[in-house]
Amino acid sequence: IIYCSFLMTFLPYRPLRRLRRHLSQRARLFFYSIITQTGNKNNKLLNIARILRRNMTRQEKHLWYDFLRYYPIKIYKQRIIDNFIADFYCHQARLVIELDGSQHYTVQGKAHDEARTEILERYGLHVLRFSNKDVDDNFEGVCYMIDKTIRERIESLS
Repeated sequence: IIYCSFLMTFLPYRPLRRLRRHLSQRARLFFYSIITQTGNKNNKLLNIARILRRNMTRQEKHLWYDFLRYYPIKIYKQRIIDNFIADFYCHQARLVIELDGSQHYTVQGKAHDEARTEILERYGLHVLRFSNKDVDDNFEGVCYMIDKTIRERIESLS
């Protein structure tokens, strides 16, 4: 159990994406009001991003520690962009890398992801999405695709 200061309550020690079901109705409304604010960077998401950095999913840890952490170009984890927290972000390539779990394949999840991608693309960002299954079953292919995309984006932006 950890103390979550932005909700002023104690929450189970799990990634925040899974914490929503443990929140009261009032806390859920507060959580969603933070997410839906407008602006380039929502500083109210800072605590959430910190929690997500400390509690990455197994697939995020695998990708971070076995590839992205030592990549020659700086890549950030759990980066706040607008009202969203990107799993990984490469500023030099203007690239967002998202790892999608099962909740992203529901009708509501797909609609949310499409809207989110559209907003991020307005900032000139390119969004790469991989499923957790891709990371588990084809890690080298995921790494190759990320590397290829970063190199292409940097070349095209130069």
